[in-house]
Amino acid sequence: MADTALPKVYHYNAHGHAFSARFDRPVQHLIDVQAASSLPTIGGHGNSRVNDFRFQEFVSFKTAYSHVSGSQKHEDGTYTTLATSTVEGLNILDIVTADRVVARLATQHPDNHPEPHIVVLGSKFENLRIAGCPVDVEFDNELFLRLDTFEAILKELASNADFRKMAEDPYQKGQKRNLPDVQGVLLCSLVKKMTTTCPGVKREGHGFVVPEFGKVFVAEMLAKHGCRTLTMLRLEMGSPVSGSGTVSQAAVNGNPW
Repeated sequence: MADTALPKVYHYNAHGHAFSARFDRPVQHLIDVQAASSLPTIGGHGNSRVNDFRFQEFVSFKTAYSHVSGSQKHEDGTYTTLATSTVEGLNILDIVTADRVVARLATQHPDNHPEPHIVVLGSKFENLRIAGCPVDVEFDNELFLRLDTFEAILKELASNADFRKMAEDPYQKGQKRNLPDVQGVLLCSLVKKMTTTCPGVKREGHGFVVPEFGKVFVAEMLAKHGCRTLTMLRLEMGSPVSGSGTVSQAAVNGNPW
């Protein structure tokens, strides 16, 4: 009798891009996604690099690159995925600058496990500054090494009051959300501590409010079952220049069929 069992196939999924932005005022301009990489569902690897980018005097960087890869370990059959995105020599309106910004997501998906284990270790800032003032950022790497699955995140929400408080109101606006929301999505940040001595700059949750510039959100992570999206910097710019942007973003997940 012929074997009618369907073969198991793993569908890889990983993406990364270094920079994207839209300016609404004083000029309207959409910046194409810079240094973007996307992994095909069959796995493999890919990379992209952009050097010496500049849009007028609004934004510039020296180098930006991303890399994605996916393969199966021969030793135990585990499926592995990696997505990284890096920007070097960043300058946004002479307000937000950094020598280096790195987003890194790595996964291992054991055979017959309901979701991959996702690790954010390796994501970092080097010499991040706001308005010329140093920004001291400390990630809670110990916590997020434990929270490598969505199941672990749900358990942490039930047992860790500080983590639940951060996830319920990530912007510290006093507007709590039900967790997880109706779509099973959680918004949080890798940040444990972040400070700056810049006069007038105010911290709100995992973001800074900068007078006459806008808001800068730091190490923002969107999590759901089997999937993470990490954005190292997200910008909501206001007067006198308005627009939005992202710096060093990576996303991963994958599923067997």
